[in-house]
Amino acid sequence: MTSTSSDFQFVTFSLGEEVFAVPVTVVREILDYEDTFKIPHSPEYLLGLRDVRGQGVPIIDLRLRLGMSRSVRTPHTRVLVLDIPFPSRTLAVGLVADKVFEVTPFSRDQMEAAPDIGVHWNCDYIASVVRREGDFVVIIDLAKLFSDEESALARQSGKPVQAA
Repeated sequence: MTSTSSDFQFVTFSLGEEVFAVPVTVVREILDYEDTFKIPHSPEYLLGLRDVRGQGVPIIDLRLRLGMSRSVRTPHTRVLVLDIPFPSRTLAVGLVADKVFEVTPFSRDQMEAAPDIGVHWNCDYIASVVRREGDFVVIIDLAKLFSDEESALARQSGKPVQAA
């Protein structure tokens, strides 16, 4: 598939049967899953810290953060290490994914808003939805998903959040 200048590149991954994506520009690296250093009294979705090239990076069970069931480790389980930009800083965080697929382009005209289901539901973390091969890919708005936790994660990691 060739990409055009109007395409945006995303890393696609699964949580269970669902496919999600994050912009490739925020993905620092993709690692095999390893156990983490547990942090007492942390939120359930914060699995702990992992050393990533000399930096303590908080590892998040994205399934729990999104209200899904807890991740189950398999040979395909990976950690996407992300640098999430905020107005005054960048938050380093690792997200546990059941499986990472590929880097793929999506054009702006493929992206749709989160669906309106007629009642209020927390869809703030959905930047957009893309139809692909008879299914959907949910593009996550990482800044909205982690804006409330930004300061807490930085404090728990024991390192200051790096300036952008």
